Amino acid sequence: MVEDVSAGLVCSMLDPEGSVEHKADPSFPKVFLIPLAMLIVIGALLFLALSATEQKEDSFYSYKVVNIRGKLVSLDKYRGSVALVVNVASECGYTDSHYKALQQLQRELGSHHFNVLAFPCNQFGLQEPGTNKEIENFARKTYGVTFPMFSKIAVKGTGANQAFKYLIDSTGEEPTWNFWKYLVDPNGKTVKAWDSTVTIEEIKPHITELVRNIILKKKDEL
Repeated sequence: MVEDVSAGLVCSMLDPEGSVEHKADPSFPKVFLIPLAMLIVIGALLFLALSATEQKEDSFYSYKVVNIRGKLVSLDKYRGSVALVVNVASECGYTDSHYKALQQLQRELGSHHFNVLAFPCNQFGLQEPGTNKEIENFARKTYGVTFPMFSKIAVKGTGANQAFKYLIDSTGEEPTWNFWKYLVDPNGKTVKAWDSTVTIEEIKPHITELVRNIILKKKDEL
């Protein structure tokens, strides 16, 4: 009987409500687990979306631009080929020599493995003042240009075109005048940049080497 009383006292001290075992409300964890799971899923999706965006923009060919006739086009159409990206101008001291050399280069290497991509810009000396139509007519009629041309853009500063921002960020070289040249490999990575004073003949070996690698790779795959 003493043992029964002692046991009762111990139980009372451990469990004031007279019950040794308590069961947690089964609805308690569900209330918090469901929103928590949803947050985790949303966070994972946002992370994947952000990662995909960063990966997509890690290439010159991932951008979309407006061509000289006002149509939005994706630079991805040039993926797999080499590109020489140039900010052109119609009234510059470098205009005649560069346009002639660029068109000759386009003619020699063709559009299957190589393209000059010309972006008119009026930021340097106001030497590209015309409209897109005037610029295109000048280039086609004066130099017989067959390479792709795009709408007039800003290549530096706060309003700079995003594709050009990529070229600048990836090389650390920002245009300081007309006819800067950026060499882009078949994967859309920037290889090198040259300023206006460097001629097309000087950089031609770098271009032909990349084109040669494309041709050799295609032969190996046959």
